[in-house]
Amino acid sequence: MNLYMTSGTADYLHKIKEENLNEGMILFQAEDNSVLVHETVQDSLFNEPRKYEVLDSVGELTGKGFAVLNNIPVTDEGRPNFEYRFNQRARLIEQEPGFKAIRVLRPISSDTYIIMTIWENESSFKKWQESKAYERAHQKRGTSEGIDQQKSIFPRPSYVTTYNVVD
Repeated sequence: MNLYMTSGTADYLHKIKEENLNEGMILFQAEDNSVLVHETVQDSLFNEPRKYEVLDSVGELTGKGFAVLNNIPVTDEGRPNFEYRFNQRARLIEQEPGFKAIRVLRPISSDTYIIMTIWENESSFKKWQESKAYERAHQKRGTSEGIDQQKSIFPRPSYVTTYNVVD
């Protein structure tokens, strides 16, 4: 499965989505930008998409909600270790109230992986961050066993982007 993203104005991306209702597209909107996401086994309909391979997938990318994208740059040498760690993840997030979907995305033409989670609303995401499950899922962070301590595999700091998911 592949996931493609393209950016543009909300109106333009909404039009593309409406013209392709059978394509499983979802529109993310923030205050200053919008992203259209297309998950498919086919080629994307976008002219110049950012392409990702879906490494892990739980839940459906449908309906309204709140999207959190953890953007994590990883060196070529660090990819196997990074992917192994995510394959071994605790899988606690799926049990959280308000959780809708997760995608672990391998970049095809860049170095930045994306861990995308979709929630019913921003409040559900914040409750997850304050939960014991979040604490357990991230218990190695900041320790010698934590992947975050392997600075040589991260060429730049990671960053988070958030969006409202519109129907």
